[in-house]
Amino acid sequence: MRVKSFKTVLGDWLFVIFCVIVGLMCILPMINLAAKSLSASEYLVRHEVYLLPKGINVNAYSTVLGDAKYIKSFFWTVFLTVVCTFVSLTMTSLCAYPLIYDKLKGKNVINILITITMFFNAGLIPNYLLMQSLGLLNTPLVLIIPSCLSIYNMIIMRSFFYGIPDSLRESAEIDGASHFKIFLSVYLPLSKPVFATLALFYAVGRWNGYTDALMYITDREMYPLQLLLYNILNNINSVEVQTQEGFSTPGLTESLKDAVVMFSTIPILLVYPWLQKYFIAGTTLGAVKE
Repeated sequence: MRVKSFKTVLGDWLFVIFCVIVGLMCILPMINLAAKSLSASEYLVRHEVYLLPKGINVNAYSTVLGDAKYIKSFFWTVFLTVVCTFVSLTMTSLCAYPLIYDKLKGKNVINILITITMFFNAGLIPNYLLMQSLGLLNTPLVLIIPSCLSIYNMIIMRSFFYGIPDSLRESAEIDGASHFKIFLSVYLPLSKPVFATLALFYAVGRWNGYTDALMYITDREMYPLQLLLYNILNNINSVEVQTQEGFSTPGLTESLKDAVVMFSTIPILLVYPWLQKYFIAGTTLGAVKE
């Protein structure tokens, strides 16, 4: 049995301590947020709530869950997240798969043009004018099409495809399989880890996204949940916005703000445990070979 040296043991403990500190930095704010959302207002006013709720009060959650505006926005965001994730995975795989073929004409030029888009873009105003000229403003497509393909994620998927043995593809080609048949029968079944990883990336990005809706959507019926939350928190002291959002009290309570944040955060957090196994495999295997 090999005995670890003192430096190795010390390094391991320092790494463990570092991971614990980072983990606490991530989870403690969420615990504090949850505690404040379940606490009575008088304790929040006195700033006495830290990690445990005081004076258990679920009125904030009752207000959120009882308001049709939040529920409708929640299901609308779920729909957008599912559709955007499916479309993005389809576009990403269809872009990455042809680029693994060395015989693809213009492959180097295509790779250069694709890479350039990672560093340069037209800017906010040209993008808005483009969406306007295409007639996409105030439509669901404006939240789906512009962000349906991430070049960074495409490179991850392409790298993963490179790691699949060429012999599998060549044997399918000998049997007369077409490119789509090879992709569906060979690459797709072997790519579950990278698909799950990128699905998580795309889903989290769409769920947390609000800037595109802020720029392109003016119809309040199409506001995703994060934009609704943004409007509430950004205009917390505005009587006009309070009236529009359905609040008759002079100001939003701290517990209600925290409850809205928890309401919009918990669903996407529940997705991660189901994809954790594939997430770890996808992020490591996707960078093995380029």
